[in-house]
Parts: sequence; C-alpha cells; structure tokens
Amino acid sequence: MRKRFYHNSTARSDKELEFLFESLVRKHEQKLIGLVWRVVKSEFQSHDIVQNVFLKAWEHRNGIDGIHNMEAWLYRVTKNELTDFLRKAAADERLRTALWDRVQLSVHHTEELLDARECNSMIHEAINQLPPQRRLVYTLNRDKGLSYQEIATELSISRHTVKNQLSLALQFIHRFLSGSIGILFFLMI
Repeated sequence: MRKRFYHNSTARSDKELEFLFESLVRKHEQKLIGLVWRVVKSEFQSHDIVQNVFLKAWEHRNGIDGIHNMEAWLYRVTKNELTDFLRKAAADERLRTALWDRVQLSVHHTEELLDARECNSMIHEAINQLPPQRRLVYTLNRDKGLSYQEIATELSISRHTVKNQLSLALQFIHRFLSGSIGILFFLMI
C-alpha cells in the first residue's frame, strides 16, 4: 500500500505531517532538481526553484488530501515555477544573458549526450513496433537512403505504396514519441 501525503486534521499530528513531508522531499527532490537543471543549467537556481515547489506543497498541506497523484502534482508545480523563472529571466537582461551563456556552455555536456541516447533508444523502440512491411520501407529509406522508386523496385510494390507506408511510419513514430515522453516539456520550454 502506498503512503499518501495529505493532512487530515483529526488523524495526523504535526510530527506525522512533518515526517510525511520529509519523505516526500527525499523521494522527489533529486528528480525534480535534475529536470529543472536541464533547462536552467544552474545547480543553485535548480535547487532554488525546487525549494519553491516544496514550499508550495507545505503551504497547501491542509488541502492536499484531494491530490490523488502527488508526483503529477509536483511536476505541474515544478513546471509552473520553471515557467515563472523563465518569464522573469526574459524580462531581466542580466539573468537572461547568464541563462543563455550557461545553456550555450552545456551543449556538449554529458547529460545531454545521455538524453540523446535515450531519445534514440525510444525512436528505435517505436520503429520496432511498426508492422514488418512498414518497418522495412522505413529502414530502407532512412537507414540505407534508398529513394521511393528504388524501394518500390526492390520490394516489388508501387511507388505510391512506398510513399503511404513511409508516411504512416512517420506518423506512428511521432505519436509514439509524443505519448512516451511526458517530461520533455521541460526541455521544450
């Protein structure tokens, strides 16, 4: 059974509430800091933003019993805090310049290389879920660089079928990635 973080004024003492809050912070803090860092590229500001997230959680502790998915709630608050930070950065020239400089310096950072590998792995997972004929058309076009006509000739199908199969493959991959990457909104902001 999963522990829930919420305050029931008749059932929970202040000590119990503090313990539950501390366990919530221990469980989610590093993940949230990592997500925020990917955007702001500053450990100090990442910690500051996540601290504001947990401050909001503490401030709303008496009404938090209505939250059924605490992790989703924390991600939503983190996204809102990050959005506020970026709006402030956009308005403040010094902050905007510092943020931009950090982003530029980290282009080749190991973390981003890992993200690229993870995305590549997800693309391959999507490709592997394609029907066999569609996967073959996709790989002949994308991996081997064959034209529609060359694929049609090799597979003894029409050029129009090649075009349709490739289009359907790309649509599927796009939908697969859109559904699989729930946290990438942090990278796209």
